[in-house]
Amino acid sequence: MQLYNYFRSSASYRVRIALALKGLSYDYVPIHLVRNEQLQPPYSELAPSRLVPLLRDGDALLGQSMAIIEYLDETHPEPPLLPGDALARARIRAIAQDIACEIHPIDNLRVLRYLVHDLKVSEDDKNRWYRHWVETGLEVVEQQLAGHPATGRFCHGDTPTLADCTLVPQIHNAQRMNCNLDHVPTVMRVFDACMAHDAFSSTQPSACPDAA
Repeated sequence: MQLYNYFRSSASYRVRIALALKGLSYDYVPIHLVRNEQLQPPYSELAPSRLVPLLRDGDALLGQSMAIIEYLDETHPEPPLLPGDALARARIRAIAQDIACEIHPIDNLRVLRYLVHDLKVSEDDKNRWYRHWVETGLEVVEQQLAGHPATGRFCHGDTPTLADCTLVPQIHNAQRMNCNLDHVPTVMRVFDACMAHDAFSSTQPSACPDAA
């Protein structure tokens, strides 16, 4: 397998975590988003969305981190990232989607670039935009986790799931952007538990070969 990704991309980090949890080896192919390599051939010809990550598995090319992770879970089912019954899996997906669908799209690189370059938003206002959506979005995740009987050491139970694969990269970005995280103690407890696990720490942005 080959994974086309960027070290700071939270979507890419999700897939790196999942691959590590599964114990799957792959070739790391860096695509530098700040240098716009995603918009240029040959990558733009492989990925119509011009986004990362992109997973090549044999002749198959798969985009979208959540779809990639579910594909990995179906093709390499141990350890499961969507364990339990239908209700448990729905809860795990809901937590993951609260992050991947409600927080991340609003503050990813192309949105922030549009705010600055096209709408002429100041750097300070752009950062305020980012922090607002991340902080309010994580408050929703906190409410999903805090006091819920299914919350364990991790988002759901005592083994990592799709939800944790999604949570950790968002917290890394929030810390890098100096977001306030004092109001999400359960989220941060889960984050700390994840970062004590090699699959999360060994794949974090600073450990990537293209980190700069």
